[in-house]
Amino acid sequence: MADSRILTREEILPLIPQQDPFRFVDEILELSDERVVGRYTWNPALECYRGHFPGNPVTPGVLLIECMAQCGVVPLGIFFSYRDHADEAEKITTFFTEAEIEFNRSVYPGDTVTVESQRVFYRRRKLKIASEMKTEDGTVVCSGTLAGIGVTV
Repeated sequence: MADSRILTREEILPLIPQQDPFRFVDEILELSDERVVGRYTWNPALECYRGHFPGNPVTPGVLLIECMAQCGVVPLGIFFSYRDHADEAEKITTFFTEAEIEFNRSVYPGDTVTVESQRVFYRRRKLKIASEMKTEDGTVVCSGTLAGIGVTV
């Protein structure tokens, strides 16, 4: 059996490979092998807001999905890589592979969202989560399932 290492939520954040200007996770609030909770505040200076939509900027749905992946699939994938494959974990990257998301409301520049994700399954480096994004007042922005796979790079 490979060596095992359990990472803390503070150790996970610097290991998330996405960086500015394509980083949509500010902090990891909770982390276990069953659940991860992340938070992000949408920067009003993001380039996408200039054209989506002029005079009434709205965060694109594809970026909301990316935020859900960076707050859910990616940190859990890193967690499992270190837990189950510590000897090669630094060579494993979790790629987001699919999503089925329902949208309930818009997210605007400056909004802070919290993404709560529960593991549905993890096996052979394949991970599926059920995820929900909420605004600070608890309103559900979007919810659904996302998946990813750990790939050696």
